[in-house]
Amino acid sequence: MSARAAGGVGRAAARRTRGLVRTLLFIALVVPAIGSLGAPLITSAATTYRVSLAAAQWTLTITLLSGAVAIPLLGRLGDGPRRRTTVLFTLAVVVAGSVGTVVPGPFWLLLAARAAQGVGLGLTAMMIATARDHLGERAPGVIAMVSVASTAGVGVGYPVAGLLAELAGIRAAYSLGMVVTAAALTAALLVLPADDPGKVGRPVDWTGVGLLSGGLVALLLVTGDTSLWTSHPVVAVLVLAAGVAIVSGWAAIELRTASPLVDLSALRHPAVAGANLVMGTGGIGMYLLLTLITRYAQTPRGAGYGYGLSTFEAGLVLVPYSVLGFLAGRIVPRLRQTVGPFRTLAAAGGIVVAAFLLFATARVTLAGSVVAMSVLGLGVAAFSAAMPQAILEVTPGTETASAMGLNQVVRAVGFSIGSATGGLILAANTPTSQLLPTSGGYTTAALAGAAIASVSIAIAAATGARQRRLAFESQS
Repeated sequence: MSARAAGGVGRAAARRTRGLVRTLLFIALVVPAIGSLGAPLITSAATTYRVSLAAAQWTLTITLLSGAVAIPLLGRLGDGPRRRTTVLFTLAVVVAGSVGTVVPGPFWLLLAARAAQGVGLGLTAMMIATARDHLGERAPGVIAMVSVASTAGVGVGYPVAGLLAELAGIRAAYSLGMVVTAAALTAALLVLPADDPGKVGRPVDWTGVGLLSGGLVALLLVTGDTSLWTSHPVVAVLVLAAGVAIVSGWAAIELRTASPLVDLSALRHPAVAGANLVMGTGGIGMYLLLTLITRYAQTPRGAGYGYGLSTFEAGLVLVPYSVLGFLAGRIVPRLRQTVGPFRTLAAAGGIVVAAFLLFATARVTLAGSVVAMSVLGLGVAAFSAAMPQAILEVTPGTETASAMGLNQVVRAVGFSIGSATGGLILAANTPTSQLLPTSGGYTTAALAGAAIASVSIAIAAATGARQRRLAFESQS
């Protein structure tokens, strides 16, 4: 082959690689943007469909529930020979759901459409697995950015959706999701690598799918509905106990199954177990502060605190969260060789604690909350960028999507608990016959969140120290 021909082949390969990287990041960005699209539209959904705010809240909750069910199943399928087919089918379901949010119809149709969109939450793990299999030396950096996009991307669609809802109504806002999901499906059709028929996949453990789905639905229902704890606490406790029992039973069965849905034996490795514990506790803290700041920003000034921002204006508060998040996502991977994943996770937890303390002490002005949100974006991105490295360093390539899928489920449960924790603390600090909590309630919630985030720091530091000790002993 001539030098010119070889150069042409090399340039073509480089273009394909750049196209794949952009597609993976775009799909990873679309997933959280669509999942969080319901947040700024809850009030609009209530008025448009003439339902209560509690019912409209389900337009957000149901995406989390369907995502939690889909993530482990898609993770197992993503490690098999038909990853491209699985991704395309999943995106087609998300596009169909996006169309369903736009067409006129009853409220149940909107909920079904949002559930279909939530299935897309399982795509992140498959994007990470694709990067690991096809990007060679570029894989670690791209994996970090995909993970960052899955969290920092929350703030991308929020302000645009809020503005569209204010100007043209809820269906115009949901049309944003239809456009970007259709673009993601098109990009995936054109760019994603072909299926690998020679790759050996495991059969799907459908019993495990059913048990884990039932347990997660129970857990997320009870943690996502704060009103259940205040109005029917006994029912809440019973549902929580049922969810814990089902998940525990699922785990016991999985450990004895020849082809488990998730390889729970990997949790015996201290790095994997520690990373998932850090993800759970860190997720609680991160989402707690995110919901506190957005709720506080929209509180009418007549309450004696808050900024009285519109949905669109409150969405703009999230922009620095995403911008600084993506900035941190580009910097953190460069430090992975010298700092290590668990030290990075501990540092990220410290940044999240700092964001909580900023909100607790400096929220008198809007600038104080914007700074707190920006610092939170840095912490969340550092957290997200380091997490895949912590898990994948000790995970076989054949289990990438499954391992990251489990981590995504842990994150979803942590986010749901964080949202519920904030809601319960604020409810406990709402005077009788009043609609809004006291300003002190936000301080209490912020300090509680800082304490929870501090636990993630301790777990990360302890796990990292143990890993370094094991590495030293293996070399000596």
